[in-house]
Amino acid sequence: QVQLGESGGGSVQSGGSLTITCEASGDTDSYTCMGWFRQAPGKEREGLASIDSYGTAKYSDSVKGRFTISQDHAKYTMYLQMNSLKSDDTAVYFCAARPPWSINCLPNNPAEYIYWGVGTQVTVSS
Repeated sequence: QVQLGESGGGSVQSGGSLTITCEASGDTDSYTCMGWFRQAPGKEREGLASIDSYGTAKYSDSVKGRFTISQDHAKYTMYLQMNSLKSDDTAVYFCAARPPWSINCLPNNPAEYIYWGVGTQVTVSS
């Protein structure tokens, strides 16, 4: 089992920046792919970014160029740096992890991820 915990959410003005953090514990050798997702009220969970054990990052079109995913293996921690935030970015942000089902570590399918944090709220005000 892997436990994930997000932190760093909060309120920020439009155009601002925020970095959220995901800390992993437990059987940290059991996953090779981690991702960030978000869910706004009334909307489906949306994949934002993913990173594999080699540090290869993938992004959805909605955040490419504005968000940066990174990880610190020594601390079992993953980060999402968010710049140029917009009101549409308001949502609960979740981190997730999955075993090596496939060689492709992508954020496009939340169903592939089996370990989830409880989320952290990010609110962007205009």
